[in-house]
Amino acid sequence: MSEIINKQRKCELSRKTKETDIFVSLNLDGSGKSDVSTGIGFFDHMLEGFAKHGFFDLTCKVNGDLQVDGHHTVEDTGIVLGQVIAQAVGDKKGICRYGSFILPMDDALALCAVDLCGRPYLNFDCSFPVERVGSLDTELIREFFYAVSYSAGMNLHLKMLHGLNAHHMIEAMFKAFAKALDQAVGFDSRITDVLSTKGSL
Repeated sequence: MSEIINKQRKCELSRKTKETDIFVSLNLDGSGKSDVSTGIGFFDHMLEGFAKHGFFDLTCKVNGDLQVDGHHTVEDTGIVLGQVIAQAVGDKKGICRYGSFILPMDDALALCAVDLCGRPYLNFDCSFPVERVGSLDTELIREFFYAVSYSAGMNLHLKMLHGLNAHHMIEAMFKAFAKALDQAVGFDSRITDVLSTKGSL
């Protein structure tokens, strides 16, 4: 089930497989409220930060096969989040299309750039100093952003300019992504159609 309202851009989707059962609701024109439960505490914290700092209203309920590991839960959440972003954005008329942000968090400095061009691509430049933060495998961070970028049809670049603490590094990435996406989905009164010489995105 999905709902797209032009003046208040919302979408909700459900996706169920043998590995995960996921419901995500997103309002791009929200206030930063979130209701998140994925079964992975640190991942919940990151999604809550994404909502708060992007001023998105986000509900994310996930039941995954955590008895295996967190891979399916994190990747599939990225797939559904990317889908709701794409549907909530709609025809992209009047939006800025591009967004970028450099976000500091203590020792960490993360760069994120987004282009809602319809062409999926991820450039992820980060190596974490540890394999896990809480119960989240750090190698799944790239899997999450890969899934988001390809499901949303966005060009996404993430680069860790500096970092020592993996918690800070990951949190800086999620917040930088939120700020960049908030810019990209924002409106500019000078843009009357889509921001493309082709006439479509």
